[in-house]
Amino acid sequence: MTIIDQGNGAANPAAADLIKDTTTQTFVKDVIEESKRQPVLIDFWAEWCGPCKQLTPMLEKAVKAAKGKVKLVKMNIDQHPAIPGQMGIQSIPAVIAFVNGQPADGFMGAVPESQLNAFIEKVTKGITAPGEANTAEILQEAEAVLAEGDAAAAAQIYAEVLQHESTNIAALAGLAKCYAVSGAMEQAKQTLAMVPESKRNDPAVKAVQAAIDLAEQAESLGPVAELEQKVAADPLDHQARFDLATALNAQGNRTAATEQLLAIIKRDRKWNDDGARKQLVQFFEAWGGTDDATVEGRKRLSTILFS
Repeated sequence: MTIIDQGNGAANPAAADLIKDTTTQTFVKDVIEESKRQPVLIDFWAEWCGPCKQLTPMLEKAVKAAKGKVKLVKMNIDQHPAIPGQMGIQSIPAVIAFVNGQPADGFMGAVPESQLNAFIEKVTKGITAPGEANTAEILQEAEAVLAEGDAAAAAQIYAEVLQHESTNIAALAGLAKCYAVSGAMEQAKQTLAMVPESKRNDPAVKAVQAAIDLAEQAESLGPVAELEQKVAADPLDHQARFDLATALNAQGNRTAATEQLLAIIKRDRKWNDDGARKQLVQFFEAWGGTDDATVEGRKRLSTILFS
């Protein structure tokens, strides 16, 4: 399966669109009108202001990190004193947040970066960055395409997301799943290896890892027909039944795979250190919590365990 190059680009709006200087003449357009679309921070500063030189770079960094949720407009009060005079700005640096055309919050003086980030988070609470909603829709589309059985097309969609957001966990997990269902296990592993260690417990990532582990288990087993013959010859051969369940799952026969493991659990819960139940739980993890086979399997497992 061929996919487009993932690249390392970021989906951040250009800094020139997020940060600009304003004048008395352009203040209404740059701040008042623009704040009706998303919050705008107005940074009042001057060349002689030492704390301004500390604060402004932090402001610019924080605004860029917000990926378009907020814009920064800077005004030199020496060159343009009218607006700060009207607003009662008596000391600088002074930062005022405008939302929906009105001043909403603000602070004066240089503040620590953590406090600045908290201020921006407060001002932008509930606001979606440009492209975020679109990304969610694209991921939903990819998931639907994969569910329909077109792994190659789904992989292309996931890869397009990764072109812009190279660390998007849902896209990485989705792409790895595309490889896994196509039998390209090495590529699936390589894709999962791109997931940061701190995100390895993400449900989507764990599901793909479980699917890879199960597929690798199945590779060492014999044909399903031979395993079925073994089980028919000796219904108490739990290992043969366990192997049959693993092989059936690899073929996509989830219901039959569940049946075989439940049969072991009914007969001997403690067999192989509770191995049948553990394998069934791994099946559920690989299939996903909302899969019909998972939902039904969990019900039947609970009935056996708690009856």
